[in-house]
Amino acid sequence: MKYLLTIMLLCTVFVACKKEIKNDEKEVVQKESSSTETNDWIYLFDGTSTEGWRAYNGETLPPGWVAKDSVLTFDTELGMEQDYTGGQDIIYAKEEFDNFELYVEWKIPEGGNSGIFYHLKEGIEGAGPPDISPEYQLIDDANYASIHDLTSYNESMGVKENLADLQDWQKTGSDYAMHPADASQKILYPVGEWNSTRIIFTPEKVEHWLNGKKVVSFVPWSDEWQAKKNAGKWKDADLYGSFKTGYIGFQDHSSPIWFRNIKIRKL
Repeated sequence: MKYLLTIMLLCTVFVACKKEIKNDEKEVVQKESSSTETNDWIYLFDGTSTEGWRAYNGETLPPGWVAKDSVLTFDTELGMEQDYTGGQDIIYAKEEFDNFELYVEWKIPEGGNSGIFYHLKEGIEGAGPPDISPEYQLIDDANYASIHDLTSYNESMGVKENLADLQDWQKTGSDYAMHPADASQKILYPVGEWNSTRIIFTPEKVEHWLNGKKVVSFVPWSDEWQAKKNAGKWKDADLYGSFKTGYIGFQDHSSPIWFRNIKIRKL
């Protein structure tokens, strides 16, 4: 009986500790948002209107992108209801940025996929945002590969093993197809829960942060960066990552996506 009581007590302590850890982790988004409150932030979304946002290479916001419940969201049903032939990626068109710190909170659904672009340029024939701009990857790490067939795409990328799996360089927080997110530092909340992202760009170093943890760091345009670019997906994309100023953009990947607390400060 004494042994049984001891086991029950240990189980109770374990469950309580697990709940405490989960609650502590979920507070990271709130704490990080609070810690970035300074007077030099420029808000790119006020929670009520889509002023400043429009389609990449377009004049208006594509159908489906709306401000709703203090969130900038892509509603796939709204997007499909209208006859629209342009791209669904969007940019904040009021201003281009060079060196910056960008902060944004986001969430995705099961099987969701999106991304954050920076130094994005328009009007380049034959090239879309991924061919021009580095991308902070946003994706459902846990479920994407079980919902989508990645085999052919991974084969085209030269992957030799685990072709059906999401590769490290495809996962959330990564500099897509360039620098994988550090899994040992990574905290990613489940689908439907808010995550926080910070991107810091200077000519000396680029950093990707996810929920308060630095998961990527590299030196832009360095010899190492150039070698990685020339050996991978972007080897034939001459303009990829070449611009030193440009727009902030959000990617449509045919799935719902939610953004809030979108702000940037110049460095």
